[in-house]
Amino acid sequence: MPEPPPGMKRVAMIESLKRNETRSQRRKPSFGMALRVAVVLALFTVVITLASKPARAHPHVWVTAHTEILYDDSERIAGLRHIWTFDEFYSAWAVQGLEEDYGEVGPEQLRELAEINATSLVEFGYFTEARIDGGDREFAPPVDFDMIYEDGHLTLTFTLPLNEPARPSTAFVMEIYDPTFFVSFTIDKGDDAIRLVGGPQGCAKTITRPASSEIEEAASLSEAFFATLTAASDFGEQFANRALIACP
Repeated sequence: MPEPPPGMKRVAMIESLKRNETRSQRRKPSFGMALRVAVVLALFTVVITLASKPARAHPHVWVTAHTEILYDDSERIAGLRHIWTFDEFYSAWAVQGLEEDYGEVGPEQLRELAEINATSLVEFGYFTEARIDGGDREFAPPVDFDMIYEDGHLTLTFTLPLNEPARPSTAFVMEIYDPTFFVSFTIDKGDDAIRLVGGPQGCAKTITRPASSEIEEAASLSEAFFATLTAASDFGEQFANRALIACP
């Protein structure tokens, strides 16, 4: 019988360690945690189990994104409200953790999971970049976390306040992408996927999404290639989703 690949050995070891944990010690599943090596392997196992088609390299998580661009009373951009719907495989993995710990998937458990997910994304820059008049803008810690589970999909919502609200003289640009391409983001179809809340009248909005053919081409690359990428890599930038807002 052929020896299992090293990745599967590590998955087996991880699962063995999990079985030895007490329920109180078990760490709740999070989106950020899923990007760490051990949980990547566990998630990959779930994908292999749930998917009928052969396993593929990156991406391993798919997110359909909506975003609200939030303005304050002075019509300055104050932050972003992300609404991210996860694919059924990641959703099944995350909900399975809740069912093991609590025996149910209720609002209280989902709120806790939402906070864990949103706050864990700080080390990944929330997969979001914001620029006003060409200058990068920093985010304050996320607030207003929430999560729902419907029709087999988890949807995470959270608000990213800007450290300093500002009114653009020329344009505001938002980008959403994962530099390592472990996660594939796509802004949903239609102009309503990006909404301006409280903004001035007469704004022009341009949304750019990655081409599905480019994503498929990148998915054919080996996992060994992706293993060399870090959060500082720029590989995933070519798959960035962009929204450009220009107001009078």
